[in-house]
Amino acid sequence: MLRSLKELDGYTVRATDGDVGPVVDLLLDDVRWTIRYLVVETGGFFNERRILISPISFREVDWTSQRFHVALSMDKVKKSPSVDLDKPVSRQHELDYYRYYDYPNYWAYSGLWGVAAYPGPIASAAFSELPAGKNDRPGDSHLRSAREVRGYHIQGSDDAVGHLEDFIVDDESWEIRYLTIDTSNWWFGKKVLIAPHWASQVSWQEGKVHVDMTRDAIKESPEWNPSAPVNREYEARLYDYYGRPVYWDDPRRAPSKDSDREAARPR
Repeated sequence: MLRSLKELDGYTVRATDGDVGPVVDLLLDDVRWTIRYLVVETGGFFNERRILISPISFREVDWTSQRFHVALSMDKVKKSPSVDLDKPVSRQHELDYYRYYDYPNYWAYSGLWGVAAYPGPIASAAFSELPAGKNDRPGDSHLRSAREVRGYHIQGSDDAVGHLEDFIVDDESWEIRYLTIDTSNWWFGKKVLIAPHWASQVSWQEGKVHVDMTRDAIKESPEWNPSAPVNREYEARLYDYYGRPVYWDDPRRAPSKDSDREAARPR
């Protein structure tokens, strides 16, 4: 199901033996446009620090009680690698994190989650037969704070369009499907959606997302109602309007859960 990322602010992360703390931010991968971590503010038992929780750890998400249930003990979380979230999260920290939790990393393989298209199967699978050395492949981290990116300006091919207000995320794969664009400076509060992969450039220095679409084209695109869920009918109209191939018919982007490990191959 597709959900607003903003709605997850304040959700509680619960370990197998107690509450860890509330979600205060999320870190997104700006290459594959996927949520990689929850940023959780802990207290008391954890001496009030912020820690990262990967969707790989999720056991269940209770949308009614607004809780992320994770398959980790309080002690396991407490001893996780510390991170200074006032600085960019380095690849070395991610390597330490994945080694600590004994998870295969996502950046060395072709799947959305490395060896899989979904984070769920990773935690319960045995990966002792992975090719040696794949888990240590170096590279730069591409993590961004979702809270920081909200408010970025959207620049069309001919003029400014509006600003990035929110993200719409798939709550199984945790891939960001859409950027929510607020165009209220021009069109009396109209909100529209744009797939992040349609962006031609993201300038983190300028705080802008560039898209190869004119301002008028975006203005006439199907309006999105924030009070209604994003359904397949709306998505089909949106993709048809822009003349883009739909993602749900592409097996490379949405493989079945049963074939996650077979479909993924090392890069």
